[in-house]
Amino acid sequence: MSVRYQRRTSRTVSDIPDYAPKGSRRGNKGGSRVLSVLAWAVALACLLPMVAVALAAVTGGTDTVSHLMETVLLRYTGTTIVLVLLVAVGTFAIGVGAAWLVTMTRFPGVRFFEMALILPLAFPAYVLAYAYTFVLDHPGIVQTTLRDITGWGARDYWFPEIRSTGGAALMLVLVLYPYVYLLARAAFLQQSSGAFLAARALGNTSWQAFWRVSLPMARPAIASGLLLAIMETIADFGTVSYFGVQTFATGIYTSWFSMGDRAGAAQLALVLLGFALTLAVVERSTRGKARYHQAGKQHTKMPPATLTGSRVLIAWVLCAIPVLLGFLLPTVILIDMGLESEQNLLSRRYIGFIQNSLTLASVAALLTVCAAVCIGFYLRLQPGRAATAAAYSARLGYAVPGGVIAVGLMVPFAAFDNTLDAWMRATFDIRTGLLITGSIWLLVAAYVVRFLAAALGAYEGGQSTVHVNMDAAARSLGQGPFGMLRRVHLPILSPSLLTALLIVFVDVMKELPATLIMRPFNYDTLAVQAYRLASDERLEGAAVPSLVIMAVGLLPVILICRQVSRRS
Repeated sequence: MSVRYQRRTSRTVSDIPDYAPKGSRRGNKGGSRVLSVLAWAVALACLLPMVAVALAAVTGGTDTVSHLMETVLLRYTGTTIVLVLLVAVGTFAIGVGAAWLVTMTRFPGVRFFEMALILPLAFPAYVLAYAYTFVLDHPGIVQTTLRDITGWGARDYWFPEIRSTGGAALMLVLVLYPYVYLLARAAFLQQSSGAFLAARALGNTSWQAFWRVSLPMARPAIASGLLLAIMETIADFGTVSYFGVQTFATGIYTSWFSMGDRAGAAQLALVLLGFALTLAVVERSTRGKARYHQAGKQHTKMPPATLTGSRVLIAWVLCAIPVLLGFLLPTVILIDMGLESEQNLLSRRYIGFIQNSLTLASVAALLTVCAAVCIGFYLRLQPGRAATAAAYSARLGYAVPGGVIAVGLMVPFAAFDNTLDAWMRATFDIRTGLLITGSIWLLVAAYVVRFLAAALGAYEGGQSTVHVNMDAAARSLGQGPFGMLRRVHLPILSPSLLTALLIVFVDVMKELPATLIMRPFNYDTLAVQAYRLASDERLEGAAVPSLVIMAVGLLPVILICRQVSRRS
């Protein structure tokens, strides 16, 4: 009986007999073909930027490569590696430590910190950079007060330089540690007490049991969070650019715009693409091979330890510092900066920035979720190597920095526009100009490629709750693939689709490198306006669009906080 039951519940949608009438069966097959074509069109569109970058880099000649190796390549590589290592260590220490404290211990305020530790996720790192530069730079309030109190001159004391690799790493750690915290906390919640208590019975202290048992069991989840943080680090442009830190991300932008060297930008993008894809493969292999199982039949949650005395104060300090530095203090600083600025959020100019940002984010979010539905539903209807390959290709964009995607789309479409313009002038004496390059739709396409993996993950998480028998019932009633999707899946998956829409919407609002490279002329967003004002050292003005971006970023964070509170 157990074997029969296992066979019945392991069926996929493709294994279900089609009881519909013959006429509707032909419609079902046609709908499946249309769905497969749409899914592969999305997958190939996601692969296009990577292929274009590789071709542009290979055909760019060796002179540019030699020049890069002699001048900036070594510096870009060293700085990027140092930045990645600092962010990895920082996010691991804060994320894992905070997750263990709020999950495995009990102290006054632990419920508050469970959710508050997620709040820094609402900030882009470059916004934190603007806030802390305003306070900690030489003319800032901290150093000014220090000089007033001590009477020191500018060269009489040493103060940590915020505009440095270490400063950029600190900004990134403060906004990226929630990735590690969320995944590590979920892993700790799922652990049974058996192995931990056995380690204690063998004479290990609580710290030794954590280090030798609990931490290795949570390693796959922690590694996934760290790799997400690292990929966001190598993709970051706003923070490192503002701090003057030379990484591959800033090198791509400098080569493309300042030097007009398309081949150099493509070759730098290819190196960064290779690094990002290597991280994606490592993340997949780590998540796929690492398995930890409980030895017993019963799963008993580990009883949390109650902290008393000085340990409560230590736990409070360790949990409060990331929240204070990553959310509360920057919010207060930005509000103070915004009140002192001359930027009018209700002016026609700022309303235009808001409209542009909302338009791009809304259109990109809608198209991205539609693409995710095509890929996810195709994988459910026709599971196999082809569908798996399409889904994997669609997910690659999240591992690729926005600047690389921008270069990968600009190169082929600029060549197409120039070829078409030359042919039209030679044949009909008509100048077509740039039809696709520099358009809103090409920018939206870059957003879709960049954030499709996030939408696909949210959709597939909800799709797993739709039982295969619902699909069988829909087919027996004569529904084709699109009818099944419209009448069964979409109503059930509306919360997951809303989550996907919200996540992509906020990610597009915060995206800076792709927007800077690909935006149409005189079509600026809030992120671009904040970057431009900060580049001109008008930090008070940059606070106004930064606050709007942060406020929008709070929406998915609040949604995540609600989910965390339900699981606790």
